Amino acid sequence: MTIQYAILGLLSWRPSSGYELKKVFEDSTYLYWSGNNNQIYKSLLQLQKDGMIQYETIHQDGSPSKKIYSVTAKGMSELKEWIITAKEAPEFKKPFLIQLAWADMLSKEELAGLLTKYEKEIEGQLIQQKEKYDREKDWPNRSQRETFLWNMISVNLMSTYQSELTWVRKVRAQLARIEE
Repeated sequence: MTIQYAILGLLSWRPSSGYELKKVFEDSTYLYWSGNNNQIYKSLLQLQKDGMIQYETIHQDGSPSKKIYSVTAKGMSELKEWIITAKEAPEFKKPFLIQLAWADMLSKEELAGLLTKYEKEIEGQLIQQKEKYDREKDWPNRSQRETFLWNMISVNLMSTYQSELTWVRKVRAQLARIEE
């Protein structure tokens, strides 16, 4: 995901400050992004330079002024073009599978420990995603269809973790039969 398009999408929903955008990225289940805060502000500057966003300075008593960014017609057009452009198939990179590929050199107990640790990590991620879903109802809901789509994004993420959990449990069960 490119940060610029995520920012354009968020600003198409509601005007926001850079700080508010940062908080959305930090708290969101859907808008995962591993960049640093400087990249948000650099992207805002570039988007403004390209005419895709604009800002209004809001003066506050007792606090520094803040810039509230909004998307321009050019930005909306660019966002729409990006949305309808075909994307590459998703990549599923799981370092755990590389570990598992060479796990035959582990003892029975070490392998069981490796699988247990991974299972616990996945369980924790699933719980975290469910909690975020329950808390995160502040998503764009300008229409019933938009609300449905955002809900289905959450369902997709949770089903991915659930599928991984089912898989690791299947591995554990089949290994137990092999090792009997």
